Amino acid sequence: MRGIFTPITKIRRQVFTEVAKFAFERDLDQEDYNYFYESSYRIIPGEVATYRDSVFKERAIIRERIRLAMGLPIRPTQTHTPLTLGMDQAMKADKQLEMPLVNVIPFACAACPTDMFEVSDNCRKCLAHPCTSVCPVNAISIGKTAAIIDHDKCIKCGRCKEACPYNAIMRFGRPCAEACGAKAIISDELGRAKIDHDKCVSCGLCIVACPFAAIADKSEILQLITAIRMGQKVFAALAPAFVGQFGPLATPGKIVSGIKALGITRVIEVGWGADIGSLHEAEEFLREVPEKKPFLGTSCCPAWSTFAKKVQPESADCIAQTHAPMVASAKEIKKEHPDAKVVFIGPCIAKKVEALEDEVRPYVDYVITYEELMGLFAAKGIELDEMEEAPLTTFASRDGRNYAVAGGVAAGVVNVIKKLDPGREVPVMKADGLSECRKMLTLAKAGKAKGHLLEGMACPGGCVGGPGTLAVITRAGKSVAAFAETSPYETAKDNPLDHRAFPDPQSVND
Repeated sequence: MRGIFTPITKIRRQVFTEVAKFAFERDLDQEDYNYFYESSYRIIPGEVATYRDSVFKERAIIRERIRLAMGLPIRPTQTHTPLTLGMDQAMKADKQLEMPLVNVIPFACAACPTDMFEVSDNCRKCLAHPCTSVCPVNAISIGKTAAIIDHDKCIKCGRCKEACPYNAIMRFGRPCAEACGAKAIISDELGRAKIDHDKCVSCGLCIVACPFAAIADKSEILQLITAIRMGQKVFAALAPAFVGQFGPLATPGKIVSGIKALGITRVIEVGWGADIGSLHEAEEFLREVPEKKPFLGTSCCPAWSTFAKKVQPESADCIAQTHAPMVASAKEIKKEHPDAKVVFIGPCIAKKVEALEDEVRPYVDYVITYEELMGLFAAKGIELDEMEEAPLTTFASRDGRNYAVAGGVAAGVVNVIKKLDPGREVPVMKADGLSECRKMLTLAKAGKAKGHLLEGMACPGGCVGGPGTLAVITRAGKSVAAFAETSPYETAKDNPLDHRAFPDPQSVND
């Protein structure tokens, strides 16, 4: 549903805008929560339900979404809990997110069927009725007007669907579960979706897939804005998928200008950190594969790397030890500006979890998505097409910028390997979407990836298909590719990677 402005898009943006507006306008010395009691009435006005069977239910769901957008947990449904519980802590700039990150709001879930076969109007009640012939449990009979499936008997093998000459039998499942390649969506006692957090890798694709807006993740927009308003120096590390996310008139320079208008001190390209990653992973591949490790899996996507380690723990050391571009960029910022705060702005929800890791937390203070960033723009009344162009003062290579598209990470690493060892052949396996990643890992386990570089991406199309994006995946991919071609450097090896890329912010902002 990305790239389509649905009621869910509207609701999510309204929630982010409400929280951001409060953060920008609140009195830092007082804790006034009346704003949030009124927010659900601003988002859901009147007495007539718009989206569900009750306006009161709609507002109750909005309140839980507001809590999540503030970085707070949803409240238990069995007992009364004040809306404001924990808000005093959420108001602090150093408040860290707590797991679980991705949450199902139980009373927002429609308890969709988990897996079902149904006969459509296409059924011609044909003479052959092969559906009844192939069913191994006699779950199909021929009724007065069409075939009938007995769901109590059906074992969901799908043979009837394959046999029907009219394609009259359809299979459909719970959208969130269908989108979850980690198979982390289960059901509670009432048949509603529930997340198995032992399997969940926080890829966030269930959030995008749910047509009832029943799943949401926690946000740090309140804490980020609080840090800005407290006068802290904040650097934004902007992920390369940002191009094309904010409409055709929002050029990269205008987007940078808009981010600075929020009070951000400096904006740098995370693609610059991707170049650092390409260099490190190329060196690791040449050093380790295949003598010490049978293959090397890229480490750019945290959902993929976590998934690989959970699904195939015996191969965990085959995932590259290189820091992801987000971390590489943040480390360089902190090296020259240790007192600065760093916010990663990207398409990814799993990055929020990565930022909580002990070795990453000292470098990355906040993570927000492009969708959350839109909420900040709306709260401040920033129209990107009206902004002046602001130059990018750190440059990523073409390959670094293409990290945002499936296949781009592997290409970036391979191109460095070719520079370092021109005679070395590097076979590549790549997969986007965790279901495809699972198949790739199965091949690797069977010994069919020896000497390979494995690129895994949790999201379809790569980072441009992340849950925090706004644009159609194919269109976003083309925008990223076009922007990548404007780089003065082709590969990470060509990029001088001047580590003095972060001069005093005053000198680049004036």
